Amino acid sequence: MRQRLAHVIAFVLMMVAPITSSLADSPAVPLMKQTSLGLYITAADAWAEWQANPKTTTILDVRTQEEYMLIGHTTMARNIPVMVMEPIRERISMAPNPDFVAQVKKHYAPDTRLFILCRSGGRSAMAVNILAKEGFTQVYNIVDGFEGDTIKETGHADYGKRKLNGWVNAGAPWTYDLNRELLYLP
Repeated sequence: MRQRLAHVIAFVLMMVAPITSSLADSPAVPLMKQTSLGLYITAADAWAEWQANPKTTTILDVRTQEEYMLIGHTTMARNIPVMVMEPIRERISMAPNPDFVAQVKKHYAPDTRLFILCRSGGRSAMAVNILAKEGFTQVYNIVDGFEGDTIKETGHADYGKRKLNGWVNAGAPWTYDLNRELLYLP
């Protein structure tokens, strides 16, 4: 009986070890960047994947038109904002883009593998969840976004600046030049 129990325990440990090992190898995704599909990729890995498979890798930038044009954008990403700027007295806020799903469906099939990019991974998570509800199944959140996360070490010279990771900091190509075919033109 003891020998059988030892075999069962050994078998269970062999089955669980690879799972816990892979969980330990993947960085924890902050709650605000988590999605219902659970598909995540870093900007550096998205760029590498696009280089290896440009015909089957699609990058979608869901930042506002203003961010896309003024802060810069990847050279290959189409811009379809998940949120739009809404000027309100004394401040600027964002509202959901009512055209988001229709525009994505216009350009991509539900089985298209999409890598979704925003500034730092929050709005892209929102976009992934919206598209998942619409039947899209291969939508990844680029968790560090275009600009990346802020450096949180208070003594660091770049404290509070977006120099930690992200598309720009990974050395991936970006531009201010506008390609009319990739612009969001409602």
